[in-house]
Amino acid sequence: MVAAGSAARLFILSGPTAVGKGTVVGSLCATFPGEFYLSVSATTRDPRPGEVDGQSYFFMTNPQFEQLIESGGLLEWARVHGKNYYGTPADPVDEALRQGKPVLLEIDLAGARQVKAKRPDAHTIFLKPPSWEELVRRLQGRGTESSEEQLLRLNTARTELAAATEFDEIVVNDEVPATTAQLAKIMGLR
Repeated sequence: MVAAGSAARLFILSGPTAVGKGTVVGSLCATFPGEFYLSVSATTRDPRPGEVDGQSYFFMTNPQFEQLIESGGLLEWARVHGKNYYGTPADPVDEALRQGKPVLLEIDLAGARQVKAKRPDAHTIFLKPPSWEELVRRLQGRGTESSEEQLLRLNTARTELAAATEFDEIVVNDEVPATTAQLAKIMGLR
């Protein structure tokens, strides 16, 4: 935990599938390199093309992830879509906060709720699509999920969208540069 009065803050970015969280976070990293710590999540899902272990995610087996749960090494974790585990290793987050760096967690709704319960001073940001139709278009355009998986993700997205009011801020991801600028302002980046 960060000492009282520290400028470092914990920020949580969440939103439905295909809203563009990864794209916006990538833009934020490119625009403000080294100005904040982006937490790397752990997951048991298979890597997608172009994803790099230790940078995109820490890819783990189910037994490895379950050992991390048992040892208390996760700030949050969830089983998403009833299939894969996702979670945030706590040590790197706490170390960055101790060093005075703002920390950004890009996590799902269940994870955001867990972190907020454990760290009530965390600032939560919900990334929302401009419309439901645009969200469906983005998901289908990715081409990374089967039609069955898309249906499952869209059903989950309806629940996630309904929870937007739980967050401290709601940001509509219409245009990536404007969304990036809005997140940077919320996080106090130069």
